Amino acid sequence: MSFLINSAARSFQRVCNVKLLAAVRLYSTAGQSGVHIQAGPRTVLADEALKIRVSGLSPLQEVTVRAVVISDDDSMFDSSAQYRADRQGELDLTREPSLGGAFTGVEPMGLLWSLLPVPMEVPWRRLFKKDVLKGPQFVDLLVHRDLSERGRIPGPVLAKTRVERWFAGQGVSRTQLSEGRVRGSLFLPAGAGPFPGVIDMYGDEGGLTEYRASLLASRGFAALALPYLGREHLPESLSDLDFGYFEQAASFLLHHSKVRSLGLGAVGTGKGAELALAMVTFLPQVVAAVSISGCHANTGGELRYRDRVLPGLSYTASLARMLDSGVLDLSETLADPCDPRHRASLIPIEEAEGHFLFVVGEDDRKWKSAAYAAAAVQKLSKGGRHNYRVLSYPGAGHRIDPPSSPFAQAVLDQTLGVPVMEGGQPSAHSHAQAHAWGQIQEFLHSNLGGSCV
Repeated sequence: MSFLINSAARSFQRVCNVKLLAAVRLYSTAGQSGVHIQAGPRTVLADEALKIRVSGLSPLQEVTVRAVVISDDDSMFDSSAQYRADRQGELDLTREPSLGGAFTGVEPMGLLWSLLPVPMEVPWRRLFKKDVLKGPQFVDLLVHRDLSERGRIPGPVLAKTRVERWFAGQGVSRTQLSEGRVRGSLFLPAGAGPFPGVIDMYGDEGGLTEYRASLLASRGFAALALPYLGREHLPESLSDLDFGYFEQAASFLLHHSKVRSLGLGAVGTGKGAELALAMVTFLPQVVAAVSISGCHANTGGELRYRDRVLPGLSYTASLARMLDSGVLDLSETLADPCDPRHRASLIPIEEAEGHFLFVVGEDDRKWKSAAYAAAAVQKLSKGGRHNYRVLSYPGAGHRIDPPSSPFAQAVLDQTLGVPVMEGGQPSAHSHAQAHAWGQIQEFLHSNLGGSCV
């Protein structure tokens, strides 16, 4: 797939080149003649797989293959794995297992999903694309002589190449919204449309997260990345949230000239998932909800919509545990939504005419999303509803993102100032992301009309 590279992208590439060159000079010497690394496609959408091959090695030679990425804020992330070439001196990451490093076993995309801040950078951060139209994410792939562990200076560079990962396909446009109270970014695919419409939301950390919406637009959806906290003219606290804001966003999207009038989908993670459940329950224009690691009750502040008021499930700070690693475990702090005392906080999903897809990681340590999904399904079944499907992934943690999104078992909380546990095992979580992404698109297309791109 070919993409247009504008001047901003070229400027961003120059910044990446400078920082990478400074890093490579720390360990690079004259390369071994004849060693080549190939990665394809060289220009690829971020949810697509890469094929990485190394040739020209000695038979059974052991090397370290490394990935380096400079983030939008000029921080460096890397990952590395140790490999042994075959008897022809070739290495194919789709066939050969990693012997050690960031992961082991056959993991063709392991170098991407295992990217973490290098030791010189601030730890406990997740790499993601902040401005999806500011050029691609450049991934530099390097082959180092000998084996090296993470955190140690690798051996000399034998070969290197660069891959461009784009978060918006050719022709995808972005409009930054200020429609009444509604804020966010509307991504539209190339073409006249109309397209199935989707509202995309993330958790209560606030701000605007675009990369899932831009990838959905690249796959044929009109996708609105919708912030609801901590942005211009939006509340700073969940206690000030007004559900009328989401109704206004849904009305805007459904009446857009390039959006199909058959009904909208809502996709959310964490608090965003909970809001997606409320939207398909209360708003007739929303006919499908994807709940990723969500709760079937309202959490935080009250949720007010017309004559309905859902109290917010409370958190008990004293139940938080500081682990030996210095990571905070909040998994026990949310009040039990199944406790009869909290019945008023439950979202009445059994009243919804639309459809639900629950996506959960069974090792979610941020909150008990697998248990919440099971309780939601029981609630729907009890109400005579069969309009749901559950994707439950052993070993997956809290934030199940598009394929190859870097895994972070714990992430620095900007409010608390400490890393918070999200759970999951790297390989299992990565495989869950790859599988769930296709299933989410299929669910949305089947309920909103159209076919997968």
